[in-house]
Formats: sequence, structure tokens, C-alpha cells
Amino acid sequence: MKRFKTLPVTAAALLVLGATGTGWAFHSGGVAECEGCHTMHNSLGGQQMNAATAQFTTGPYLLQGTDQSSSCLNCHQHAGDTGPSSYHISTAESDMPVGSPPLQLTPGGDFGWLKKTYSWVPRAGAATEWSHGERKGHNIVAADYNYVADSTITAAPGSMNTPFPANQFSCISCHDPHGTYRITSLGVQAKTGKPIRSSGSYGAVPDATTAVGVYRLLGGAGYKPKSLSGGDAFMFAAPYAVAPNSYNRSEATSDTRVAYGRSMSLWCANCHGQMHTTFGTLVHPADQNLGPFVAQIYNSYKKSGNLTGVVDTAFTSLVPFQSDNTHDLNALKAQTTSTAGPISTDRVMCLSCHRAHASGFDSMMRYGLGNEFMTVADASGNPVWPDPVTNAAQAQGRTVAETQQAYYGRPPTNFAPFQRVLCNKCHAKD
Repeated sequence: MKRFKTLPVTAAALLVLGATGTGWAFHSGGVAECEGCHTMHNSLGGQQMNAATAQFTTGPYLLQGTDQSSSCLNCHQHAGDTGPSSYHISTAESDMPVGSPPLQLTPGGDFGWLKKTYSWVPRAGAATEWSHGERKGHNIVAADYNYVADSTITAAPGSMNTPFPANQFSCISCHDPHGTYRITSLGVQAKTGKPIRSSGSYGAVPDATTAVGVYRLLGGAGYKPKSLSGGDAFMFAAPYAVAPNSYNRSEATSDTRVAYGRSMSLWCANCHGQMHTTFGTLVHPADQNLGPFVAQIYNSYKKSGNLTGVVDTAFTSLVPFQSDNTHDLNALKAQTTSTAGPISTDRVMCLSCHRAHASGFDSMMRYGLGNEFMTVADASGNPVWPDPVTNAAQAQGRTVAETQQAYYGRPPTNFAPFQRVLCNKCHAKD
């Protein structure tokens, strides 16, 4: 049996986290308040909504936005944020000027990174290299917030049958806006049946008379938005997972741990099937047991040149893993306060390497792969984040502040000088 070591959280820290990154109850695991997203007559206070409140304009399906994602961002983005803030998953352009990073630090990442394009010359005489914003995440279409379709990748990479069209990609491509999928007292998922009592994202469990919503309102088997032309209905169930109540925060001193369980990688295969071991050839193993050898490396690896780690404190959210194939919500909730690394039956998953929304790095990676070094060293040999002027090849156009934010506020001293990329957390080739 895996033992858990609890993350230290002080009362003061809980107050801070509660103010900056707490789960709220608008959706409550299900359909939410209808008029939070829709307007019946395009009116508010006796006036047309597009005249009374310019941001909230009537759109298709009586939405309070030009499109589905804009309607979501009416609540999930807020201009004027000064740091990570509750359920916000996007930073307003005015809050992230050139040289300043997006603010939100949810496990899925801040969509604001999609608007950050970098260029640099890695060495004298070399050609300019680029990291385009659209390469950093899932490119949602949200016209009211200046998010546009991917101009290069026109269909979901690794699509199996009918490719999912990128120009229709939105929040509801993944999240069921009406929250119909639920977990019953039998631990199975259903679209109908007992009423949804609350969100299942934070460890609530169903009982004999009520169900809880699936993780993050994700679409389950059979899900396909009515507005989507092209793409296939989902084949696989929503994942079982539990997040801590306080999840949008700096990880400078401790990790935010989401406990991922059954179906996490299979769910990604709904759109990216060719990238999964079971179906295609564009593969890194996913939904596969780590085995004793890789689990031992993960638990020993602390940083480049240091393999003195122990299982009780081995976890890092920069390389998370799936807890075997469990769908036990109580067990998953217990893991959200654990610092323990994996056992051999735990699994590598898509989110071991990628974030779900966006990140500071190409391919929505949790760490950069564009250079062999994450950190460099100062004159005394201490690890520091690369500077775009003196360490252009490593900084790749990012300011020091942007690099640190991409690593969720972690100080460079968490790593070795000239730290190699975190593929080594499982492979230890450094």
C-alpha cells in the first residue's frame, strides 16, 4: 500500500490560497445557472445587452458572447487581475504586456500563453528562431477575447477517423457546458439518472440518492457538441480525477497536486488516438504502467546529478502521473495532499508531459524542450534562470520573469545549475 506524506499547509497559507485559487460552486458539477451563460431576450435591466454591457453581447444559441469560448471567458478571464485568481484560466492582454507573463497558474495552464510569441538569435551569426504563440496550447476560438484558430494545424494531431476541425475548437470541445455526465454510487458514469448534487472535481462522492459531476465537466462517451460539424463523438469516458480546492497558486514552495485516475490518457485519445500506444504509431507510451525501474528512477531523481531522492517526497507537478487505474474518489482525494512518488503500477499519461490548456513552452509542455538546459549558472556556480540577453539560446526570447512563471513560480535553486530537461525525471540520462 502506498503511504502518503502530507504537504505542510499553514492556516495563513490556507487563507491566502482560499483568496486566490479556490473552487467555486456556479456549475456545481452540472448544468449551472441558465442565465449565467444565456440571455432569453437579449435584455438586461430593460436594455439590449449589447448596449448595456458591451462585453456580454448576445451570440448564437442565445449565448452571452459571440461564440462558446467567449461566453466561458466572460467569467473565466478578468481584466485587472494582479496574480493567480480563483477559477480564471486566461489573462487579459492588458495584464500581460510585452515581457510580462500570463498570471494564472491553474494545473491546466493559462491560455494567455497563446498570445506570447518569442524570437531570438541563439548565437552570433545564427538565424533568428521563433516560438510562436499558437504552438503553446489548445487554440480556442474566442472572438471577444482575441483568441483565434490555429493557422498551421487545421485538425487535431493524431486524429483517427474524422479529424476534429481546428477552426471549431472551443472550450465545449472538451467540457460539456450542461454538465450531463455524472458519477453514480456504483462508481460508473452516466448521462441520466440520479440528480447531480455537486462537483466531483474536489473529492465529493455520490450517495444512494444523488450523483456527483465528472471531473471538470469533461465530456464522456458519446459526447459531441451539437454545434460541431466534423469530428467524431467521444469513444471514451471522462477521466476520474480530484483537484485540491486551492489549485490556482504559485508553486514556489509546494506543488499543487491533482490526483489523476482512470481514463486520463484514454480520454485524450478521443481526439488524438494515433498518439496512443493502443491505436497508433505516433507514440510515447501512455496509459502504461511505469514498472519498477522507471518508478525507482522517478523517486530517486531530484535534479541533474542528484539521485538521492526518496519516495515519500518525490512527487513534482512538473511530471505528474496517473494513479494506476483507480476510480476511487476517496483514494484520489487523499493523494491531493501527498508528496509521495509513484509505485510500479502507476501510469505515465499525456499530462505527465503536457498541460491541458496551454503552457509557456511549445507543444504545451510542462517544461521546455527547445534547449538542453532549463537553468544556467551565475559567476558563483549557483543555478539561475537564463537571461534573454546573455543566455539567448536557453531563454528563447523569454524574460527571467516569464521563464519563472512558466515553471509556476519555482525558484531556479529548486534545480541544478545547467539543469537538463525533465524527461530525466523518468529516464535519468543526465
